[in-house]
Amino acid sequence: MTEHAVVIAGGGPSGLMLAGELAVAGVDVVIVEPRTSQVVDGSRAGGLHARTIEVLDQRGIADRFLAEGQRFPMVAFGGIPLDISDFPTRHNYLLALWQSLFEPILADWVGELDVPILRGHEVVGFTQEDSGVEVDLSDGTVLRAQYLVGCDGGRSLVRKASDIDFVGVDASTSWMIAEVEMADEPEIGMRPEGGGIGPVNRAEGGGPFRVVLVERELDHSGDPTLKDLSEALVATYGTDFGVHSPTWISRFTDMTRQAASYRQGRVLLAGDAAHVHPPQGGQGLNTGVQDAVNLGWKLAQVVKGVSPEHLLDTYHAERHPVGARVLKNTMAQVALVSADPRHKALQDTMTELLSMDEPRKHIAGMLSGLDIHYDFGEGHPLLGRRMPDLDLETANGPTRVSTLLHDARPLLLNFGGPGSLDISPWSDRVRLVDARYEGEWELPVLGAVASTQVVVIRPDGHVAWVGETKDAGFTEALDAWFGAAKSPH
Repeated sequence: MTEHAVVIAGGGPSGLMLAGELAVAGVDVVIVEPRTSQVVDGSRAGGLHARTIEVLDQRGIADRFLAEGQRFPMVAFGGIPLDISDFPTRHNYLLALWQSLFEPILADWVGELDVPILRGHEVVGFTQEDSGVEVDLSDGTVLRAQYLVGCDGGRSLVRKASDIDFVGVDASTSWMIAEVEMADEPEIGMRPEGGGIGPVNRAEGGGPFRVVLVERELDHSGDPTLKDLSEALVATYGTDFGVHSPTWISRFTDMTRQAASYRQGRVLLAGDAAHVHPPQGGQGLNTGVQDAVNLGWKLAQVVKGVSPEHLLDTYHAERHPVGARVLKNTMAQVALVSADPRHKALQDTMTELLSMDEPRKHIAGMLSGLDIHYDFGEGHPLLGRRMPDLDLETANGPTRVSTLLHDARPLLLNFGGPGSLDISPWSDRVRLVDARYEGEWELPVLGAVASTQVVVIRPDGHVAWVGETKDAGFTEALDAWFGAAKSPH
């Protein structure tokens, strides 16, 4: 029996990101992945939102993805474009990047961290005990781990075997989606009822083309064929544009479900295993990657004995509300693009409303992930929100907040003067940086906020405590989030 600290079922975006986070923290982790390579089959995500790019920047790998994608200074809500070029972030854009490109880049990083991936294997069952989990693989191998994380998609075996309810609503609409060649020049652009046709290579244009079409029937007995796609194109456009040579043809629906709990003992869920929803707004992959970044450092601290097991309860407490909000806004977006006069009137009204600054910022902040606020109680507006990526002056020269998070260690920024704080009982796990910053502190959606002398930042970039050097409380925050103070003896 092979032992690892953590076994991850599934090597898609969430599983890869979680593995990277654990490896950076020095945790022994293995991925079990059914695919024999990182090739992505069928339809998958097509873009990275601002907050996802920020968390990749926090690990020093954002440039790898930026080099392969296209930047667009807007997001879309139900087909309504929302400008985010005025958002106070280094990454005030949507990065158009197909998942087929995103995954191999992320997998390369995970490979550099020497994370083993058991390809061509599946998790087929597991037994959870007080001291660990025995994980059964499809080839008869048994792995022993302290924790098992299901990143194994919407049909997650890990979730089902854990008897975790998958609560939500059934599908009301089905879409066909394909990547194909077309003999005739197609009509490029979005359809009023949703879907449309566009080039796979957005920069160069031309074929192959990505096609998304609303289907007239909800229930289907098998996978769609080229004939089905041709007929759907004729029904929608009056022609099939000479469609031929499909790379793949698939379908998706607006089924919307969320795991009732993201944790059951030593088993946790992330990504599509925890939440599924229609792709409107492009939030699925992004939410899953951010699940992984929230869970990774917590799981690492528990595995290493730094923090008690109940720290893992904060994963569900923080990420379940985020997922629930994504589910609600995707359902709203599906309603907006429904092709009847009443819904068209609703879309026109929403378009007018979202042309105003405050509603635009509110909705765009939600879609981009920049407005995420974990509830840590009353306090400074920064508390529970992402720390702005400030340009800092330090004793070691200029740097950025994101650069100081590359090693995924907790960070205490002291703007109150060198030597004014003592965190020696946590010096083995928390980095203290005396810093200066002269500019304005600004948050997306909220705007300018008051500066402060002390900021405690978690490895995921969210602020755990804010105050002045004279204030009591920061040691309690260090203790609660990053483990008890070490004894001086």
